[in-house]
Amino acid sequence: MSQQTIRLSVSGMNCGSCASRVDKALSGVNGVEQVAVNLASDAAEVTANNVSTDTLIKAIQDAGYDAHEIIDRDKEMREQRERQQREYSGLRKEFTLSALLTLPVFILAMGNHMVPAFSNWVHNSLGLQTSWWIQLLLTSIVLFVPGRRFYQIGIPALFKGAPDMNSLVALGATAAWGYSIVATIMPQWLPAESVSVYFEASAVIVTLILAGRFMEARAKSHTSDAIQRLMGLQSKTARVIRDGDAKEVAVKELAKGDEIEVRPGEKIPVDGQVISGDSYVNEAMITGEAEPVHKRADDKVVGGTINERGTLRFKATAIGETTVLSQIIRMVEQAQGAKLPIQDTVNKITLWFVPAVMAAALLTFIVWFFAAGEYSLTFALVNAVAVLIIACPCAMGLATPTSIMVGTGRGADLGVLFRQGTALQALQQANAVVFDKTGTLTQGEPTLNEWVTVAGDDSTTLQLAASLEQRSEHPTAEALVAFASEQTPMLEPESFEALSGLGVTGKVDGQQVLVGSATLMQEHDVALSEAPDKAGEWQKQGLTPIYVAIDAQLKAIFCVSDPIRESAPALIKALHQRGLKTAMVTGDAKATAERIANQLGIDKVVAEVKPDGKVDAVKQLQKQWGKLVFVGDGINDAPALATADVGFAIGTGTDVAIESADVVLMSDNLTVVQQAFALSKATMRNIRQNLFWAFAYNTALIPVAAGLLYPWFGILLSPMLAAAAMALSSVFVLTNALRLKRINLST
Repeated sequence: MSQQTIRLSVSGMNCGSCASRVDKALSGVNGVEQVAVNLASDAAEVTANNVSTDTLIKAIQDAGYDAHEIIDRDKEMREQRERQQREYSGLRKEFTLSALLTLPVFILAMGNHMVPAFSNWVHNSLGLQTSWWIQLLLTSIVLFVPGRRFYQIGIPALFKGAPDMNSLVALGATAAWGYSIVATIMPQWLPAESVSVYFEASAVIVTLILAGRFMEARAKSHTSDAIQRLMGLQSKTARVIRDGDAKEVAVKELAKGDEIEVRPGEKIPVDGQVISGDSYVNEAMITGEAEPVHKRADDKVVGGTINERGTLRFKATAIGETTVLSQIIRMVEQAQGAKLPIQDTVNKITLWFVPAVMAAALLTFIVWFFAAGEYSLTFALVNAVAVLIIACPCAMGLATPTSIMVGTGRGADLGVLFRQGTALQALQQANAVVFDKTGTLTQGEPTLNEWVTVAGDDSTTLQLAASLEQRSEHPTAEALVAFASEQTPMLEPESFEALSGLGVTGKVDGQQVLVGSATLMQEHDVALSEAPDKAGEWQKQGLTPIYVAIDAQLKAIFCVSDPIRESAPALIKALHQRGLKTAMVTGDAKATAERIANQLGIDKVVAEVKPDGKVDAVKQLQKQWGKLVFVGDGINDAPALATADVGFAIGTGTDVAIESADVVLMSDNLTVVQQAFALSKATMRNIRQNLFWAFAYNTALIPVAAGLLYPWFGILLSPMLAAAAMALSSVFVLTNALRLKRINLST
């Protein structure tokens, strides 16, 4: 058994300390190399060597939780959605019942403070003791029917020595309830001045925390919207051609090489190559571009895109987990489950937070019991319960994963796929961006700029040169053939030889043809004295003149250039506005590279670099500038992408080398690079806001709940207000994270 990544669905996690304990349990398994536990998605991703899934599941069970392996992603997503819906519905019912039972308890207990006449009515009609018995009955139902979840989870966790937020709620609510029962049934056990009931505190605590859980469940369900949308793009059926007839089958039954028919308005089920037909396909879900793309024979199509007009028949080239859409979903899942470096600190704190809170509550009780004089027991109880309730670490546990899930989901909508979630944090720490030139800053499809005839018939020279270049796969050859094919028919060469770094030679229509550099011409004794001044002008502009000779006579010269992408100038400007340095690394001649760099305003050029030299160039720039991002086409640039602190692979999504990059850009529109930076900044700012709120909330309110301000300002925090504040803290964190769905990324 070799290294593998195992995804597990974990049930029973309710707060940050739960996630930390699962993380610790998995990390302690021998052979486990990396663990990422996501409280927001109830999932764990484990990278391990020679570790069985059963061993990992047992480690989670020993920690007090349950788990199973995620094998069928579609099925798991459906089941997760169903679990979320059941949880939401269950919490709504429990909250409603709890609120209805709590309301009369609250009115009986607090009505006299609000309306003195109400107090007189209670005393005269019901009597104080009867009022307390009614409160006892209703509060007991609240605690042990809708509030039973806190006991079912919290008490076992307490006995296992791993208390969580449910333990805090159970202890706090039970302490107030138990004290009130003693005051109701056996008041003689208490000092006369301490005979009072706090049933309303117990009932309101449970009701408010259920309200918070209810709102949290609703908000939490939206953090995985991006995955749900992507899953929704997958087709369930396909029309496959078998024995000459079209037959509707489940997509799971398709095999590679199957011939598939897709009609206007239908979704393309899997990746493939068009065999016949002519249509326009909406590829917005891949590229982010709304303009439909023309498709005909030999063109590639991607599963999940929409066929808008004509009927297409194509051969399936990728099915199941190998399709582009499946890879996108997998990348988004991996990014959403990532554990950022900042999360390690949070996990260490939350792991010990609940025991520390229980110790603080005990200390609060002892101090107040011995220091408060006549009402010491009352003060001790109320303040200790307030400490237990106020200090839930839920907000801490949710602060980072919810922001990551929403941020990476927003990126997927834009065509920015964070293959490594850690790139979210690393990206906003970068000092520079380094670009590959060809296919990244330029279109990667050279075009013939200018053709100049030196001697002889222009059309004949063009025909012979282009006919020979048909055999070459060099981009320059493709540009010449594309230029000539519109003007003259092609001939079949009688011989052909490619000369590396020089050009091509061969015989066409009985004539010896040379197409290439000045060096090639000189080696074959072709006089260049008659070359026009244009050649020198092109060289000054950074363009390389290419010569055409027939039977050792110079006949024409031409130059080819790779046009700059329209979106490149705006991107470079935006990066400079962010204070980032820019550089270009290319194998092109220095003059050509500097021409492109000057047009774009790039700070530094590293030219004439061989493919294996790009890594060294990146390392040198890292020494000079610090952390940097490398943007390349994801194929030839794989080593450089892996060496950079963050690697961006830019492409259309079908040929991109996702294994070498941290971030995959599904569109060749470079504006998405700027959006990736903006999204990284927005997500990290969101995480910091969440963590500040979570920590500041606890740091500020635990001392208040303990009664620290009472000696000077007479301020005490009611357990009811503590419960409300605790519930709202988690809802705030989730709501703040969901803001990333709508945040402006244009700046």
